[in-house]
Amino acid sequence: MSDTQFLAGPALRRLRRREGLTQAAMAARIGVSPSYLNLIERNQRPLTARLVVSLAEQFDFDPRSLRQDEAVGGVEGLRRRLSDERFADLGIDRDEIAEWLAAAPQAALAFARLYDAAGQGQAATPAAIDPMDLARREIERWRNHFADLDIAAEELAEELRLSNPDITAALTDRLRQKHQISVRILPVDVMPDALRRLDLHARQLQLSEMLDPASRAFNIAVQLALLEQRDAIAGIANGAQFSAGQQGGQGAQRAAWRLFRRHLAGYFAAAVLMPYGRFMRACEATGYDFTILQRRFNVGFEQLAHRLTTLQRVGQRGLPFFMARIDRAGQFSKRYAGASGTLMLETEATCPLWVAHAAFDHAGRICTQVVSLEETPGSPQRWFTIARTVEGSGGNGGGAADAARFVVVLGVEAGQGAALAAARGVDLSASGAVAIGMGCARCPQADCRQRSLPPRGKTLVFDERARGLTPFEFQR
Repeated sequence: MSDTQFLAGPALRRLRRREGLTQAAMAARIGVSPSYLNLIERNQRPLTARLVVSLAEQFDFDPRSLRQDEAVGGVEGLRRRLSDERFADLGIDRDEIAEWLAAAPQAALAFARLYDAAGQGQAATPAAIDPMDLARREIERWRNHFADLDIAAEELAEELRLSNPDITAALTDRLRQKHQISVRILPVDVMPDALRRLDLHARQLQLSEMLDPASRAFNIAVQLALLEQRDAIAGIANGAQFSAGQQGGQGAQRAAWRLFRRHLAGYFAAAVLMPYGRFMRACEATGYDFTILQRRFNVGFEQLAHRLTTLQRVGQRGLPFFMARIDRAGQFSKRYAGASGTLMLETEATCPLWVAHAAFDHAGRICTQVVSLEETPGSPQRWFTIARTVEGSGGNGGGAADAARFVVVLGVEAGQGAALAAARGVDLSASGAVAIGMGCARCPQADCRQRSLPPRGKTLVFDERARGLTPFEFQR
Protein backbone atom coordinates (compact mmCIF):
# COMPACT_ATOMS: atom_id res chain seq x y z
CA MET A 1 0.00 0.00 0.00
CA SER A 2 1.43 3.38 -0.99
CA ASP A 3 2.17 5.83 1.78
CA THR A 4 -0.60 8.22 0.84
CA GLN A 5 -0.97 11.08 3.33
CA PHE A 6 -3.83 13.37 4.32
CA LEU A 7 -4.87 15.52 7.27
CA ALA A 8 -7.59 13.94 9.43
CA GLY A 9 -6.85 15.14 12.95
CA PRO A 10 -10.44 15.82 14.13
CA ALA A 11 -11.64 12.43 12.87
CA LEU A 12 -8.80 10.67 14.68
CA ARG A 13 -9.54 12.62 17.87
CA ARG A 14 -13.22 11.58 17.72
CA LEU A 15 -12.17 7.94 17.32
CA ARG A 16 -9.86 8.15 20.34
CA ARG A 17 -12.52 9.74 22.53
CA ARG A 18 -15.09 7.18 21.41
CA GLU A 19 -12.72 4.44 22.57
CA GLY A 20 -12.10 6.26 25.87
CA LEU A 21 -8.33 6.34 25.37
CA THR A 22 -5.70 8.86 26.29
CA GLN A 23 -3.28 10.02 23.63
CA ALA A 24 -0.57 7.90 25.25
CA ALA A 25 -2.75 4.78 25.19
CA MET A 26 -3.79 5.19 21.56
CA ALA A 27 -0.26 6.04 20.50
CA ALA A 28 0.95 2.78 22.02
CA ARG A 29 -1.76 0.82 20.19
CA ILE A 30 -0.84 2.17 16.75
CA GLY A 31 2.92 2.35 17.26
CA VAL A 32 3.67 6.08 17.37
CA SER A 33 4.80 8.44 20.10
CA PRO A 34 2.21 10.44 22.09
CA SER A 35 3.77 13.69 20.88
CA TYR A 36 3.46 12.59 17.23
CA LEU A 37 -0.18 11.58 17.78
CA ASN A 38 -0.80 15.00 19.32
CA LEU A 39 0.58 16.65 16.17
CA ILE A 40 -1.64 14.46 13.96
CA GLU A 41 -4.75 15.39 15.96
CA ARG A 42 -3.90 19.07 15.57
CA ASN A 43 -3.46 18.62 11.77
CA GLN A 44 0.23 19.48 12.04
CA ARG A 45 1.24 16.07 10.74
CA PRO A 46 -0.49 13.93 8.10
CA LEU A 47 -2.14 10.59 8.72
CA THR A 48 -0.28 8.11 6.51
CA ALA A 49 -1.72 5.04 4.82
CA ARG A 50 0.35 2.85 7.17
CA LEU A 51 -1.35 4.43 10.18
CA VAL A 52 -4.78 4.03 8.57
CA VAL A 53 -4.10 0.29 8.26
CA SER A 54 -2.94 0.16 11.87
CA LEU A 55 -6.10 1.96 13.02
CA ALA A 56 -8.28 -0.45 11.05
CA GLU A 57 -6.54 -3.42 12.65
CA GLN A 58 -6.79 -2.05 16.20
CA PHE A 59 -10.26 -0.48 16.20
CA ASP A 60 -13.71 -1.21 14.77
CA PHE A 61 -14.21 1.69 12.37
CA ASP A 62 -14.71 2.49 8.69
CA PRO A 63 -11.60 4.19 7.26
CA ARG A 64 -13.89 6.23 5.00
CA SER A 65 -15.06 8.10 8.09
CA LEU A 66 -11.65 9.78 8.14
CA ARG A 67 -12.61 11.65 4.97
CA GLN A 68 -15.76 13.50 6.00
CA ASP A 69 -14.82 16.17 3.49
CA GLU A 70 -16.06 13.94 0.67
CA ALA A 71 -19.60 14.05 2.09
CA VAL A 72 -19.77 17.81 1.48
CA GLY A 73 -17.97 17.75 -1.87
CA GLY A 74 -14.64 18.81 -0.40
CA VAL A 75 -13.43 22.40 -0.33
CA GLU A 76 -15.17 23.17 -3.63
CA GLY A 77 -18.48 21.86 -2.29
CA LEU A 78 -18.32 24.17 0.72
CA ARG A 79 -17.04 27.02 -1.45
CA ARG A 80 -20.09 26.66 -3.68
CA ARG A 81 -22.48 26.85 -0.74
CA LEU A 82 -20.67 29.83 0.79
CA SER A 83 -20.87 31.68 -2.52
CA ASP A 84 -24.50 32.40 -1.59
CA GLU A 85 -25.02 36.16 -1.81
CA ARG A 86 -25.99 36.34 1.90
CA PHE A 87 -22.42 35.40 2.83
CA ALA A 88 -20.76 37.77 0.35
CA ASP A 89 -19.93 40.43 2.95
CA LEU A 90 -17.99 37.92 5.08
CA GLY A 91 -15.10 37.67 2.62
CA ILE A 92 -14.54 33.94 3.21
CA ASP A 93 -11.72 32.77 0.95
CA ARG A 94 -10.70 29.30 -0.18
CA ASP A 95 -7.89 28.95 2.37
CA GLU A 96 -10.26 29.70 5.24
CA ILE A 97 -12.72 27.11 3.94
CA ALA A 98 -9.94 24.52 3.71
CA GLU A 99 -8.91 25.25 7.30
CA TRP A 100 -12.51 24.90 8.52
CA LEU A 101 -12.99 21.60 6.73
CA ALA A 102 -9.73 20.22 8.10
CA ALA A 103 -10.31 21.42 11.67
CA ALA A 104 -14.03 20.75 12.06
CA PRO A 105 -15.35 18.42 9.33
CA GLN A 106 -18.44 17.45 11.32
CA ALA A 107 -19.43 21.08 11.78
CA ALA A 108 -18.88 21.68 8.06
CA LEU A 109 -21.05 18.65 7.27
CA ALA A 110 -23.80 19.95 9.58
CA PHE A 111 -23.73 23.32 7.80
CA ALA A 112 -23.87 21.62 4.39
CA ARG A 113 -26.85 19.50 5.39
CA LEU A 114 -28.78 22.47 6.76
CA TYR A 115 -28.00 24.56 3.69
CA ASP A 116 -29.01 21.79 1.27
CA ALA A 117 -32.16 20.88 3.20
CA ALA A 118 -33.28 24.49 3.12
CA GLY A 119 -33.11 24.64 -0.67
CA GLN A 120 -30.03 26.90 -0.76
CA GLY A 121 -31.38 29.07 2.01
CA GLN A 122 -34.98 29.24 0.84
CA ALA A 123 -37.92 27.98 2.86
CA ALA A 124 -37.96 24.20 3.01
CA THR A 125 -41.22 23.79 1.14
CA PRO A 126 -41.99 21.46 -1.76
CA ALA A 127 -41.72 24.40 -4.17
CA ALA A 128 -38.14 25.05 -3.02
CA ILE A 129 -36.99 21.50 -3.69
CA ASP A 130 -35.58 21.26 -7.20
CA PRO A 131 -34.96 17.71 -8.50
CA MET A 132 -32.70 19.08 -11.25
CA ASP A 133 -30.53 20.78 -8.66
CA LEU A 134 -30.37 17.62 -6.55
CA ALA A 135 -29.28 15.59 -9.58
CA ARG A 136 -26.71 18.21 -10.59
CA ARG A 137 -25.20 18.27 -7.11
CA GLU A 138 -24.73 14.51 -7.29
CA ILE A 139 -23.09 14.79 -10.70
CA GLU A 140 -20.76 17.47 -9.31
CA ARG A 141 -19.93 15.24 -6.33
CA TRP A 142 -18.53 12.76 -8.87
CA ARG A 143 -16.96 15.65 -10.85
CA ASN A 144 -18.96 14.24 -13.76
CA HIS A 145 -16.56 11.33 -14.18
CA PHE A 146 -17.78 7.75 -13.79
CA ALA A 147 -14.76 5.53 -14.32
CA ASP A 148 -16.57 2.18 -14.46
CA LEU A 149 -18.99 3.39 -17.13
CA ASP A 150 -16.10 4.87 -19.12
CA ILE A 151 -14.19 1.59 -19.09
CA ALA A 152 -17.25 -0.45 -20.11
CA ALA A 153 -18.06 2.03 -22.90
CA GLU A 154 -14.49 1.93 -24.18
CA GLU A 155 -14.56 -1.86 -24.31
CA LEU A 156 -17.85 -1.82 -26.21
CA ALA A 157 -16.57 0.83 -28.62
CA GLU A 158 -13.50 -1.24 -29.47
CA GLU A 159 -15.66 -4.33 -30.00
CA LEU A 160 -17.98 -2.39 -32.30
CA ARG A 161 -15.08 -1.02 -34.36
CA LEU A 162 -13.96 -4.55 -35.16
CA SER A 163 -17.37 -5.36 -36.65
CA ASN A 164 -18.06 -2.11 -38.51
CA PRO A 165 -16.12 1.19 -38.70
CA ASP A 166 -19.45 3.01 -39.20
CA ILE A 167 -20.47 3.55 -35.56
CA THR A 168 -24.18 4.03 -36.30
CA ALA A 169 -24.33 0.85 -38.33
CA ALA A 170 -22.34 -1.00 -35.66
CA LEU A 171 -24.69 0.18 -32.92
CA THR A 172 -27.70 -0.82 -34.99
CA ASP A 173 -26.26 -4.28 -35.60
CA ARG A 174 -25.52 -4.70 -31.90
CA LEU A 175 -29.08 -3.82 -30.96
CA ARG A 176 -30.49 -6.24 -33.52
CA GLN A 177 -28.15 -9.17 -32.96
CA LYS A 178 -27.89 -9.10 -29.17
CA HIS A 179 -31.32 -7.76 -28.20
CA GLN A 180 -33.47 -8.62 -31.25
CA ILE A 181 -34.49 -4.97 -31.58
CA SER A 182 -34.39 -3.24 -34.95
CA VAL A 183 -34.00 0.49 -35.53
CA ARG A 184 -36.67 2.23 -37.55
CA ILE A 185 -36.70 5.87 -38.67
CA LEU A 186 -40.26 7.24 -38.70
CA PRO A 187 -41.72 10.39 -40.30
CA VAL A 188 -42.43 13.36 -38.06
CA ASP A 189 -46.19 13.05 -38.65
CA VAL A 190 -46.03 9.52 -37.18
CA MET A 191 -43.90 10.66 -34.21
CA PRO A 192 -44.98 14.30 -33.77
CA ASP A 193 -44.29 14.41 -30.02
CA ALA A 194 -41.37 12.03 -29.55
CA LEU A 195 -37.76 11.66 -30.69
CA ARG A 196 -37.10 8.13 -29.44
CA ARG A 197 -39.51 5.38 -28.48
CA LEU A 198 -38.90 1.72 -27.63
CA ASP A 199 -41.76 -0.46 -28.89
CA LEU A 200 -41.18 -3.84 -27.27
CA HIS A 201 -44.27 -5.34 -28.94
CA ALA A 202 -42.85 -4.61 -32.40
CA ARG A 203 -39.26 -5.10 -31.14
CA GLN A 204 -38.32 -1.71 -32.57
CA LEU A 205 -36.38 1.31 -31.46
CA GLN A 206 -38.26 4.05 -33.27
CA LEU A 207 -36.41 7.29 -34.02
CA SER A 208 -37.82 10.50 -35.44
CA GLU A 209 -36.60 11.59 -38.84
CA MET A 210 -36.00 15.01 -37.27
CA LEU A 211 -32.92 13.69 -35.46
CA ASP A 212 -29.66 14.50 -37.25
CA PRO A 213 -27.17 11.65 -37.86
CA ALA A 214 -25.14 12.40 -34.71
CA SER A 215 -28.28 12.41 -32.56
CA ARG A 216 -29.46 9.15 -34.11
CA ALA A 217 -26.22 7.42 -33.14
CA PHE A 218 -26.40 8.91 -29.66
CA ASN A 219 -29.98 7.74 -29.09
CA ILE A 220 -29.17 4.19 -30.21
CA ALA A 221 -26.22 4.20 -27.80
CA VAL A 222 -28.50 5.45 -25.00
CA GLN A 223 -30.82 2.51 -25.61
CA LEU A 224 -27.88 0.11 -25.45
CA ALA A 225 -26.84 1.72 -22.17
CA LEU A 226 -30.31 1.13 -20.71
CA LEU A 227 -30.21 -2.50 -21.80
CA GLU A 228 -26.61 -3.52 -21.19
CA GLN A 229 -25.56 -1.23 -18.33
CA ARG A 230 -28.81 -1.27 -16.38
CA ASP A 231 -27.27 -2.78 -13.23
CA ALA A 232 -24.16 -0.58 -13.31
CA ILE A 233 -26.23 2.57 -13.79
CA ALA A 234 -28.69 1.57 -11.07
CA GLY A 235 -25.81 0.83 -8.70
CA ILE A 236 -24.40 4.33 -9.10
CA ALA A 237 -27.83 5.99 -8.94
CA ASN A 238 -28.85 4.03 -5.84
CA GLY A 239 -25.77 5.30 -4.03
CA ALA A 240 -26.65 8.94 -4.67
CA GLN A 241 -26.54 11.27 -1.67
CA PHE A 242 -29.69 13.27 -2.26
CA SER A 243 -30.92 15.60 0.46
CA ALA A 244 -34.24 17.34 -0.05
CA GLY A 245 -35.48 18.31 3.40
CA GLN A 246 -38.63 16.98 5.03
CA GLN A 247 -41.62 18.28 3.07
CA GLY A 248 -42.05 16.75 -0.35
CA GLY A 249 -38.58 15.27 -0.10
CA GLN A 250 -39.39 11.74 -1.28
CA GLY A 251 -40.99 12.89 -4.52
CA ALA A 252 -38.12 15.24 -5.28
CA GLN A 253 -35.55 12.58 -4.52
CA ARG A 254 -37.30 10.08 -6.78
CA ALA A 255 -37.38 12.60 -9.63
CA ALA A 256 -33.72 13.45 -8.98
CA TRP A 257 -32.87 9.73 -9.08
CA ARG A 258 -34.50 9.39 -12.51
CA LEU A 259 -32.75 12.51 -13.80
CA PHE A 260 -29.42 11.21 -12.52
CA ARG A 261 -30.07 7.81 -14.08
CA ARG A 262 -30.86 9.49 -17.41
CA HIS A 263 -27.61 11.45 -17.17
CA LEU A 264 -25.66 8.23 -16.58
CA ALA A 265 -27.23 6.57 -19.63
CA GLY A 266 -26.27 9.60 -21.72
CA TYR A 267 -22.80 9.55 -20.20
CA PHE A 268 -22.29 5.95 -21.31
CA ALA A 269 -23.64 6.71 -24.78
CA ALA A 270 -21.24 9.64 -25.23
CA ALA A 271 -18.37 7.49 -23.98
CA VAL A 272 -19.17 4.88 -26.64
CA LEU A 273 -19.15 7.51 -29.39
CA MET A 274 -16.03 9.18 -27.95
CA PRO A 275 -14.09 6.37 -26.19
CA TYR A 276 -11.79 7.82 -23.56
CA GLY A 277 -8.34 6.81 -24.81
CA ARG A 278 -8.89 7.63 -28.48
CA PHE A 279 -10.77 10.82 -27.67
CA MET A 280 -8.13 12.05 -25.23
CA ARG A 281 -5.35 11.45 -27.74
CA ALA A 282 -7.31 13.32 -30.41
CA CYS A 283 -7.87 16.26 -28.04
CA GLU A 284 -4.16 16.55 -27.30
CA ALA A 285 -3.08 16.09 -30.91
CA THR A 286 -5.47 18.75 -32.27
CA GLY A 287 -5.31 21.26 -29.42
CA TYR A 288 -8.93 20.45 -28.60
CA ASP A 289 -9.98 21.68 -32.04
CA PHE A 290 -13.76 21.46 -31.75
CA THR A 291 -14.47 21.30 -35.47
CA ILE A 292 -12.00 18.46 -36.05
CA LEU A 293 -13.26 16.55 -33.00
CA GLN A 294 -16.87 16.87 -34.14
CA ARG A 295 -16.02 15.54 -37.59
CA ARG A 296 -13.70 12.78 -36.38
CA PHE A 297 -16.19 11.35 -33.89
CA ASN A 298 -19.36 12.33 -35.75
CA VAL A 299 -20.91 14.17 -32.82
CA GLY A 300 -22.70 17.47 -32.30
CA PHE A 301 -21.22 20.46 -30.48
CA GLU A 302 -23.37 19.89 -27.40
CA GLN A 303 -22.38 16.20 -27.23
CA LEU A 304 -18.75 17.23 -27.54
CA ALA A 305 -19.11 19.85 -24.81
CA HIS A 306 -20.60 17.29 -22.43
CA ARG A 307 -17.74 14.90 -23.05
CA LEU A 308 -15.08 17.53 -22.45
CA THR A 309 -16.31 17.99 -18.86
CA THR A 310 -15.73 14.29 -18.05
CA LEU A 311 -12.03 13.84 -18.80
CA GLN A 312 -10.79 13.05 -15.28
CA ARG A 313 -9.31 9.56 -15.63
CA VAL A 314 -6.42 9.07 -13.21
CA GLY A 315 -3.16 9.31 -15.12
CA GLN A 316 -4.85 10.59 -18.27
CA ARG A 317 -6.67 13.78 -17.31
CA GLY A 318 -7.84 16.33 -19.81
CA LEU A 319 -8.31 20.06 -19.29
CA PRO A 320 -10.89 20.83 -16.56
CA PHE A 321 -13.72 22.33 -18.59
CA PHE A 322 -17.03 23.55 -17.31
CA MET A 323 -20.09 23.50 -19.54
CA ALA A 324 -23.46 25.25 -19.51
CA ARG A 325 -26.47 25.62 -21.78
CA ILE A 326 -28.60 28.77 -21.61
CA ASP A 327 -31.62 30.19 -23.40
CA ARG A 328 -32.14 33.76 -24.60
CA ALA A 329 -33.42 34.79 -21.17
CA GLY A 330 -30.13 33.66 -19.62
CA GLN A 331 -31.69 30.68 -17.84
CA PHE A 332 -29.58 27.58 -17.36
CA SER A 333 -30.99 24.31 -18.65
CA LYS A 334 -27.68 22.49 -18.14
CA ARG A 335 -24.62 23.32 -16.07
CA TYR A 336 -21.68 21.15 -15.12
CA ALA A 337 -18.66 22.53 -13.29
CA GLY A 338 -16.75 19.26 -13.72
CA ALA A 339 -13.29 19.57 -12.20
CA SER A 340 -12.98 23.28 -13.02
CA GLY A 341 -13.99 24.45 -9.55
CA THR A 342 -15.74 27.50 -11.00
CA LEU A 343 -18.57 29.24 -9.17
CA MET A 344 -19.68 31.00 -12.34
CA LEU A 345 -22.60 28.58 -12.71
CA GLU A 346 -23.82 29.00 -9.12
CA THR A 347 -26.31 31.71 -9.97
CA GLU A 348 -29.80 32.05 -11.35
CA ALA A 349 -28.95 35.08 -13.49
CA THR A 350 -26.20 35.48 -16.05
CA CYS A 351 -24.28 38.60 -17.00
CA PRO A 352 -25.42 40.26 -20.26
CA LEU A 353 -21.78 41.16 -20.98
CA TRP A 354 -20.90 37.46 -21.25
CA VAL A 355 -20.31 36.16 -24.78
CA ALA A 356 -22.99 33.52 -24.18
CA HIS A 357 -25.61 36.17 -24.93
CA ALA A 358 -23.89 37.66 -27.98
CA ALA A 359 -23.58 34.15 -29.49
CA PHE A 360 -27.33 34.09 -30.20
CA ASP A 361 -26.70 36.71 -32.89
CA HIS A 362 -24.04 34.55 -34.58
CA ALA A 363 -25.82 31.25 -35.17
CA GLY A 364 -23.51 28.30 -35.73
CA ARG A 365 -20.32 30.29 -35.14
CA ILE A 366 -17.87 29.74 -32.30
CA CYS A 367 -17.52 32.90 -30.23
CA THR A 368 -14.77 33.32 -27.63
CA GLN A 369 -14.19 35.67 -24.71
CA VAL A 370 -11.82 35.94 -21.76
CA VAL A 371 -13.77 36.97 -18.69
CA SER A 372 -12.76 38.07 -15.21
CA LEU A 373 -15.14 37.12 -12.42
CA GLU A 374 -14.81 37.97 -8.74
CA GLU A 375 -15.96 34.59 -7.44
CA THR A 376 -14.93 35.38 -3.87
CA PRO A 377 -14.39 38.90 -2.48
CA GLY A 378 -11.11 40.36 -3.67
CA SER A 379 -10.25 37.24 -5.67
CA PRO A 380 -11.01 37.64 -9.39
CA GLN A 381 -10.50 34.62 -11.61
CA ARG A 382 -10.07 34.58 -15.38
CA TRP A 383 -11.76 32.09 -17.65
CA PHE A 384 -11.45 31.48 -21.37
CA THR A 385 -15.00 30.81 -22.58
CA ILE A 386 -16.29 29.44 -25.88
CA ALA A 387 -19.93 29.80 -26.92
CA ARG A 388 -21.93 28.44 -29.84
CA THR A 389 -25.61 28.15 -30.68
CA VAL A 390 -27.26 24.74 -30.89
CA GLU A 391 -30.77 23.75 -31.83
CA GLY A 392 -32.91 21.75 -29.46
CA SER A 393 -33.50 18.07 -30.22
CA GLY A 394 -35.65 17.73 -33.28
CA GLY A 395 -34.67 21.00 -34.89
CA ASN A 396 -34.27 20.69 -38.64
CA GLY A 397 -31.09 22.74 -38.78
CA GLY A 398 -32.66 25.21 -41.17
CA GLY A 399 -33.77 27.83 -38.72
CA ALA A 400 -37.41 26.75 -38.50
CA ALA A 401 -39.58 29.24 -36.65
CA ASP A 402 -40.54 26.72 -33.99
CA ALA A 403 -37.03 25.31 -33.43
CA ALA A 404 -35.69 25.74 -29.90
CA ARG A 405 -32.33 27.47 -29.84
CA PHE A 406 -29.81 27.52 -27.02
CA VAL A 407 -26.20 28.53 -26.53
CA VAL A 408 -23.74 25.98 -25.19
CA VAL A 409 -20.77 27.48 -23.36
CA LEU A 410 -17.47 25.81 -22.51
CA GLY A 411 -14.93 27.36 -20.18
CA VAL A 412 -11.48 26.65 -18.82
CA GLU A 413 -9.21 28.61 -16.52
CA ALA A 414 -7.46 31.23 -18.66
CA GLY A 415 -3.99 30.05 -17.71
CA GLN A 416 -4.77 26.66 -19.24
CA GLY A 417 -6.54 28.08 -22.28
CA ALA A 418 -3.31 28.52 -24.24
CA ALA A 419 -3.44 24.81 -25.10
CA LEU A 420 -6.64 25.30 -27.11
CA ALA A 421 -6.79 25.83 -30.85
CA ALA A 422 -9.71 28.22 -30.25
CA ALA A 423 -7.43 30.46 -28.15
CA ARG A 424 -4.84 31.09 -30.83
CA GLY A 425 -4.34 34.83 -31.20
CA VAL A 426 -6.48 35.57 -28.12
CA ASP A 427 -5.08 37.73 -25.33
CA LEU A 428 -5.53 35.54 -22.25
CA SER A 429 -3.98 38.04 -19.86
CA ALA A 430 -5.87 40.15 -17.35
CA SER A 431 -5.71 43.15 -19.71
CA GLY A 432 -7.67 41.20 -22.32
CA ALA A 433 -10.41 40.06 -19.93
CA VAL A 434 -13.94 41.45 -19.74
CA ALA A 435 -15.17 41.90 -16.18
CA ILE A 436 -18.52 40.17 -15.66
CA GLY A 437 -20.66 39.27 -12.67
CA MET A 438 -23.07 36.57 -11.52
CA GLY A 439 -26.11 38.67 -12.39
CA CYS A 440 -26.60 42.31 -11.39
CA ALA A 441 -28.04 41.50 -7.96
CA ARG A 442 -24.83 39.65 -7.04
CA CYS A 443 -22.32 41.76 -8.93
CA PRO A 444 -20.14 44.16 -6.88
CA GLN A 445 -18.73 46.02 -9.89
CA ALA A 446 -19.34 49.74 -9.98
CA ASP A 447 -19.72 51.92 -13.09
CA CYS A 448 -21.16 49.11 -15.21
CA ARG A 449 -23.34 50.74 -17.86
CA GLN A 450 -25.22 47.49 -18.39
CA ARG A 451 -26.36 47.29 -14.75
CA SER A 452 -30.10 46.67 -14.43
CA LEU A 453 -30.38 46.18 -10.65
CA PRO A 454 -28.43 47.41 -7.64
CA PRO A 455 -26.34 44.78 -5.84
CA ARG A 456 -28.08 43.26 -2.85
CA GLY A 457 -26.63 44.17 0.52
CA LYS A 458 -25.03 47.38 -0.71
CA THR A 459 -26.06 50.80 0.63
CA LEU A 460 -27.40 52.99 -2.16
CA VAL A 461 -26.03 56.53 -2.47
CA PHE A 462 -28.11 59.39 -3.93
CA ASP A 463 -26.90 62.72 -5.25
CA GLU A 464 -29.65 64.94 -6.61
CA ARG A 465 -27.13 67.32 -8.16
CA ALA A 466 -25.38 64.71 -10.30
CA ARG A 467 -26.21 61.64 -12.38
CA GLY A 468 -23.67 58.88 -12.81
CA LEU A 469 -23.16 56.50 -15.71
CA THR A 470 -25.51 53.99 -14.09
CA PRO A 471 -28.87 54.53 -12.37
CA PHE A 472 -27.52 53.02 -9.16
CA GLU A 473 -24.69 54.39 -7.05
CA PHE A 474 -23.67 52.45 -3.97
CA GLN A 475 -21.04 52.37 -1.27
CA ARG A 476 -18.06 50.26 -2.34
